[in-house]
Amino acid sequence: MKKNCPCGKELVYEKCCGKFHNSNASASTAEELMRSRYTAFTLALGDYLIKTHASSTQSSVNKDDLIKWAKSVKWIKLEIIETLSGKENDSTGIVEFKAHFKEKIFKRQIHERSNFIHENGEWKYLNGTHF
Repeated sequence: MKKNCPCGKELVYEKCCGKFHNSNASASTAEELMRSRYTAFTLALGDYLIKTHASSTQSSVNKDDLIKWAKSVKWIKLEIIETLSGKENDSTGIVEFKAHFKEKIFKRQIHERSNFIHENGEWKYLNGTHF
């Protein structure tokens, strides 16, 4: 039996985040992009993580560092707290989430309120505020 996608949706990876990672398909909402980015972290897909950054922030992200860190932890689960705007016809969106992971023997989480923009017809991650 195939496992569900790491993003938490009850779909297999290929029918969920895999369609964004493995083709030119684009997320239709900010939350969908957030979920696909989380899954990209669990799989250490550096190119996808860079590609889904807003053009104004792409140059400030180091792909090798992202991949190294993503591989250094064990991803546990994604928890979506709240989504504001970020629908197909919106220009901006906010997704608050907790990404749970294990680093060495310690359980940790990233709690972030992420800002997304609709840029050239695609949702992109702009920045976030950590709690």
